[in-house]
Amino acid sequence: MKSATYWIEKLELQKHPEGGYFREIYLSDEVVPQTGLPVNFRGKRSFATSIYYLLEGNDFSAFHRIKSDEIWHYYAGSSAIEIVSLEHGKIKKYLVGNDPDHGESFQVIVPKNTWFAARLQNLEGYALAGCTVSPGFHFDDFEIADEKLIDEFPELKDEIALFLR
Repeated sequence: MKSATYWIEKLELQKHPEGGYFREIYLSDEVVPQTGLPVNFRGKRSFATSIYYLLEGNDFSAFHRIKSDEIWHYYAGSSAIEIVSLEHGKIKKYLVGNDPDHGESFQVIVPKNTWFAARLQNLEGYALAGCTVSPGFHFDDFEIADEKLIDEFPELKDEIALFLR
């Protein structure tokens, strides 16, 4: 099995502001004008974007949300990725991985405007995934959580605190 370092170097991944490593691999040429998007978007957006995303060890993707649906795809690694999301005031957990006998799915969809974070199920491993976003990802649509998320969901303080930077 290839190492996390191999994939970081081979795919030319860079540190991501939310944690982990990434590289954009697709940005559609065609765009949706702002008039064709929901009112919470400012400006035009590509039809779709996709990235490679890698987590290793105890690194994690901090709680964040975006204005579009995000589809996670599992590619390789020694661990599944646990996605932790806040849905209707409750914590939900999904596993992105290649072992359906243990509740893992090759793809997991995170609905738009949902606070979510991610970590490895096996903190000694790594996982290489892909994330596809439509309308396409733009950093203007990205919001990283801070302590105010705990104020909003005080009963989930312990879970949320694990995923804040």
